[in-house]
Amino acid sequence: MATFKDFRNDVKPNWCPGCGDFSVQAAIQRAAANLGLEPHELAVISGIGCSGRISGYIHSYGFHGTHGRVLPLAQGVKMANRDLTVIAAGGDGDGFAIGMGHTVHAIRRNIDITYIVMDNQIYGLTKGQTSPRSAAGFQTKSTPHGSIEPALSPLEIALSAGATFVAQGFSSDLKELTSLIEEGVKHKGFAFINVFSPCVTYNKVNTYEWFKERLVKVSDIEGYDPANREMAMQTVMKYDGLVTGVIYQNEEQKSYQELVPGYSAAPLAEADLKLDKEQFEQLVSEFM
Repeated sequence: MATFKDFRNDVKPNWCPGCGDFSVQAAIQRAAANLGLEPHELAVISGIGCSGRISGYIHSYGFHGTHGRVLPLAQGVKMANRDLTVIAAGGDGDGFAIGMGHTVHAIRRNIDITYIVMDNQIYGLTKGQTSPRSAAGFQTKSTPHGSIEPALSPLEIALSAGATFVAQGFSSDLKELTSLIEEGVKHKGFAFINVFSPCVTYNKVNTYEWFKERLVKVSDIEGYDPANREMAMQTVMKYDGLVTGVIYQNEEQKSYQELVPGYSAAPLAEADLKLDKEQFEQLVSEFM
């Protein structure tokens, strides 16, 4: 059985020391080992940004895609090989700016993959500009007088779009984050996991200390029921999105793959795609 170390490779991450993405990487590796996966059974697909490098730091199948397109790639991988455990990973710019259209429709579609967003409320790779997750008044190089736009709420959007699994973690809490990823992978459908992953270089507001003073675990809220979508939305709004844990889970709705007519139980990746001469000529004749 594979261990945490089996999901390591020899590529040294070049994130800034203290970056929250280190913990996200470790949580993915730990979760994969805890779930009994082997490296060849996992595919990590990533987008652009500091977080996009993560697919190259994990010993598994991986693909580093283009900006905002991580989810189309991840969905394609899963549809072609349903036996793979597919984890898509990106940042708040990748998922909530240029990739927002893909995010909403991937949530709605409910394909059986896990999407982890490393949310640092800033554009780190391009040296510190305001992102869709930056709060109103947030000052950066692109908003020197403070942002006049309100921050986007990823949990509210996910719940509104019909997500069947919504969770949020904090990179400083590796134990909870690992557990959330395990639960997301086991969920039969699209699992959305937002992770507060502080940028220690460019975001001097949303620091580790800032989150530790404000975050509330839903498991500590008396009577909280993650199966209650209305309660989930009310709780997210009440705490201004600063909650962690499994926010909502619908185990009744079928995944996309379960609803596709004629979807083969055998992965497309293992299908015999060879055509004999008669089949080839028949196909060609349709265009003659």
